[in-house]
Amino acid sequence: VVTNFMGTLNLLALVGGFLADAKLGRYLTIAISATIAAIGVSLLTVDTVLPSMRPPPCGDPRGAQGHECVPASGGQLALLYAALYTIAAGAGGLKANVSGFGSDQFDGRNPREERAMVFFFNRFYFCISLGSLFAVTVLVYMQDNVGRGWGYGVSAAAMVLGVVVLVAGTSKYRYRRPEGSPLTVIGRVLWTAWKKRKLPHPADAGELNGFYATKVPYTDRLRCLDKAAVVDQVDLGASPTKTKEQASMASTVTEVEEVKMVLNLLPIWSTCILFWTVYSQMTTFSVEQATRMGRRLSAGFVVPAGSLSVFLFLSILLFTSLNERLLVPLASRLTRRPQGLTSLQRVGTGLVFAIVAMAVSALVEKMRRDASLNGVAISAFWLVPQFFLVGAGEAFAYVGQLEFFIREAPERMKSMSTGLFLVTLSMGFFLSSFLVFLVHHVTRGTWIQNNLDTGRLDLFYWMLAVLGVVNFAAFVLIARRHEYKPSTSAVVAPAGEEDGSMGKEMDDVLVVKENVEGMDV
Repeated sequence: VVTNFMGTLNLLALVGGFLADAKLGRYLTIAISATIAAIGVSLLTVDTVLPSMRPPPCGDPRGAQGHECVPASGGQLALLYAALYTIAAGAGGLKANVSGFGSDQFDGRNPREERAMVFFFNRFYFCISLGSLFAVTVLVYMQDNVGRGWGYGVSAAAMVLGVVVLVAGTSKYRYRRPEGSPLTVIGRVLWTAWKKRKLPHPADAGELNGFYATKVPYTDRLRCLDKAAVVDQVDLGASPTKTKEQASMASTVTEVEEVKMVLNLLPIWSTCILFWTVYSQMTTFSVEQATRMGRRLSAGFVVPAGSLSVFLFLSILLFTSLNERLLVPLASRLTRRPQGLTSLQRVGTGLVFAIVAMAVSALVEKMRRDASLNGVAISAFWLVPQFFLVGAGEAFAYVGQLEFFIREAPERMKSMSTGLFLVTLSMGFFLSSFLVFLVHHVTRGTWIQNNLDTGRLDLFYWMLAVLGVVNFAAFVLIARRHEYKPSTSAVVAPAGEEDGSMGKEMDDVLVVKENVEGMDV
């Protein structure tokens, strides 16, 4: 349920990004999505508070039979799933647009704001991790010791407050006007290039439709797509007065180059999925491990199994802070780039941390299982290293991926590109569910069982570590061939400079710097 819910949430981010880029704009999409998420958390609160919507408590997880639970009724499941997937719909739209809307607030012509933009993504994820830390400490404690209704109630109130704060700042934001469906542009370019696949390439790229009016520098990569911008007699039509610029059937060079940018993201996208498969183990099997380990700190206090993920978020906070205060300044001096490490170098570092985390997880699980079979419950704090390593990896991988997919995407497709990045989280959670199913089937249930002591979860972790090594090798090969797009700064008008209409999105003022950064991985 957890992995499928998280997978759906991040998959819906692609829909939220599309709606923002095509029609609604980022601000309106965020406002609507936040409201939907608030309704979903409120439904979950109601579902938790009403006794009739809860099945009887499960058995002792440390007993011989493991987690033996009475199945929930159809009505109970209906309300639960309605609440969860309402949250998923709202959170998907939020996650796809909040980071992009935040980056819109920086003026690329202002040197001070341009420097601040370097640290924006790092600080953005730092604040997200603070919220996550609060959730796995204060809220988990409140749910276990005061009542689950209170925990979800606080979350619902926080969402409502967030919507109020967002709306209160409406007059202060900078906005971008949506430029139409990015999927329409992508589909038209691909279809036109296919129809004209037999046409010869023009000897001079200047003959391509809209070459001299392009907003994006022309590149000679994926030249097969250039044929979408070739103007032939069908495009010109029967009228001899029709010019190339007026040819409606041919795509423009700007559109072709934007599609090239999106396609260049996909190879990197595919190698980011496995990291989130590793991450999902921290919210599933690692918590299950903790329930079968010693968690008592004193006679009256037992650490909730779910609260051990506090070390995950502490690690994220530590490394995002170190990135800004130590690693970025040091790397900047060595590489002479303001951002220090490139976005792909950050992602690669996160992948390495994930591999090490799975190896450590396998060793700890074998030690836990051997001790448990001898009647000894080792301390749950043996799980801290794997939480810490995955958290360190996430601090690098999430920030690197977010920066990569926003900076390398076409301006008109930023939100959809962010959604594409978040789909890697979705695919990672779904891949985790699929691997669990596949391993359970292939091993005839000997590796993964409800009672971890009779299974071999350590071998599953080793399998993920080996897959991580293979995935990292593929990532390095792809990343070394990637060419970063030319640096562009987009300047947007403050709300106060228009007619004051709160709902109206404003035009972009684009300033393009012909400054191609180094192509280092």
